[in-house]
Amino acid sequence: MAPVRRIGQNLAIIALAAALLATAAAEGLYRSGWATRIEYLYTDLWHRLAGPRQAPRHTALVMLDDPTLNERPDEPLAFWTPHFAKAVAVLRQAGVRVVAIDFIFSGSPERWIEKLGLIGREASRNYDQPFRQQINRGGVLLAGFRVGAGDTVNDFILPSPDYLLALPALDMPAHVGLANLPSDADGAVRRFALVEAPGAFARKEGLPRLGFGALAAATASGQDSQAPSWRYGDRDLAAAAVVPIKFAGPPGSFKALSFRRLLAPDALADPAVRALAGKVVVIGAGYASMNDLHPTPYSTSIGGANILMPGPEIQANVIETLLAGEFLDEVPAAARLLVFAALLGGLAWFGLQLSAGGSVILVVLAMQGTALAAYLLFKQDLLFPVAHLQAGMVIVLICLALLRLRREERERKRIGLMFGRYVSPQVVTALLDSPELPELGGQSRQISVLFSDIRNFTTLSEKLSAREVVELLNTYFERACAVLLAEGATIDKFIGDAIMAEFGAPLAQADHAGRALRAAVALRAVALEFRAWVEQRFPGRDLPQFDIGIGVHSGEAVIGNIGSSVRMEYTAIGDTVNIASRLEGQTKQTGTHILASRDTVAMFGGELETGDLFCLTVKGRGAPVEAFEIVSVGS
Repeated sequence: MAPVRRIGQNLAIIALAAALLATAAAEGLYRSGWATRIEYLYTDLWHRLAGPRQAPRHTALVMLDDPTLNERPDEPLAFWTPHFAKAVAVLRQAGVRVVAIDFIFSGSPERWIEKLGLIGREASRNYDQPFRQQINRGGVLLAGFRVGAGDTVNDFILPSPDYLLALPALDMPAHVGLANLPSDADGAVRRFALVEAPGAFARKEGLPRLGFGALAAATASGQDSQAPSWRYGDRDLAAAAVVPIKFAGPPGSFKALSFRRLLAPDALADPAVRALAGKVVVIGAGYASMNDLHPTPYSTSIGGANILMPGPEIQANVIETLLAGEFLDEVPAAARLLVFAALLGGLAWFGLQLSAGGSVILVVLAMQGTALAAYLLFKQDLLFPVAHLQAGMVIVLICLALLRLRREERERKRIGLMFGRYVSPQVVTALLDSPELPELGGQSRQISVLFSDIRNFTTLSEKLSAREVVELLNTYFERACAVLLAEGATIDKFIGDAIMAEFGAPLAQADHAGRALRAAVALRAVALEFRAWVEQRFPGRDLPQFDIGIGVHSGEAVIGNIGSSVRMEYTAIGDTVNIASRLEGQTKQTGTHILASRDTVAMFGGELETGDLFCLTVKGRGAPVEAFEIVSVGS
């Protein structure tokens, strides 16, 4: 019995050691934040699985949408302040608590009118008077933006002085909120800061301090914007707090009211307008050409539809989170450590008594079980770091594998000693050899990357059946790929209606920039020819004219087999890829069809007809990118 007892003791010691190591590693990852991006994948998935979580009770959304603009096509938005004044007046009569206007009125139409001499001097001074009067009555919040550290006045974009002078008691911190929406490392907006200008400068100079949503919630709940902390629900939130947004649901969960309904002659008879009574109303932009769209937990790739959320709706979610007093909380540290230690210890103990395959199955089942438990906790507004726990499970599995390898090594030595006396060393070596797992990896290389995207594809797909959309895409991709391959491109992937291609990999091509530019021009020609096919194939369908945008950039990228041992993909990653993608997205704003970076044009060095030169600010890159419009490429 003694040997059996000793084996059991050894197993217990090994299991304890593995559990302690895995728990320390999981907790270390949690505290250091190294695995936070992986954790985002889970929490984002929980958001999407949960769908709409609750109907907003304290906040409503009014959007200045395309139907509103279409009713007044000849009026520039800069001159809409009389309409805003009328809308605010209607909301006051409807009994709303606070009106938060998520527009930055940095210019004054009166100043433009006077400058252009459109009407008399006295009339120009009265153009904005209704809007200023509404601001001066209180209960109206304006938006600003912090563009720097907040240490100088130049770090703030503020409303026009004409409107600041109309603020009640000239109290800017109490009536102007900063509409910044800070994003996490992956670009998604998941949390908000109560104070968006935390430095002493803003407080000293009387500049905006609170975030736009935080100011609206403080105003609606009667709390001082300059207080060191605020109370919502059953908790006090300090000025330095960064709070997870408890989203009401995916984009569109706030059923936005069209701005035009506030301008209707019988607006107060509208049941939807009367339903705004007692709420904080956020007025924001919801028309097609707006740029105020942001990734959220509902926008990430795994299981999501990549749908962006308008900034005003995010602000409405912030306000609703605070006024409802319902928050997403992390599981307490003591409970987290206890769960880590108990589960990892149990896995180590049972895994030691199973085969290698059995241990893997046990860990996989445990991962699935903890993911399900984490989702159920999320439904109760608790965030559990399941990715960190699963990292600990992997460490347990590695410890078990190392232990087995040690045992196998001893067995190999025993077999070697035993067979070495009867067979040649070559035969022993062959017996003991084991296959190696393939290694993942890549290499850095100078390449050119091309992105192409179909314009107005959403409108196209709405007017065609699913089968017709697939037919259109397949037919276009067939023609597009032909010209790309003719220039030696590697078709990396299709992303919906977009194409990503590389030149210069996997085979090196000294003229990859020229190939990319020739392919871009050829691809534009294919799109023009394909336009006739669309009109002939779908006559009388009132489809938008078929067109594409193309972005090209050259530089260094990492290229190779990227992925895992069960699924790999040959692709390119890096800043070069991101810039090419962003340039394609800028073709709409610049009114061009092909944009190529200065780097690509310089690397080409051949005959090239270009149009305008643009200095573009692209998302995710601090320095601007210079890009040329490409017209044609010499042979």
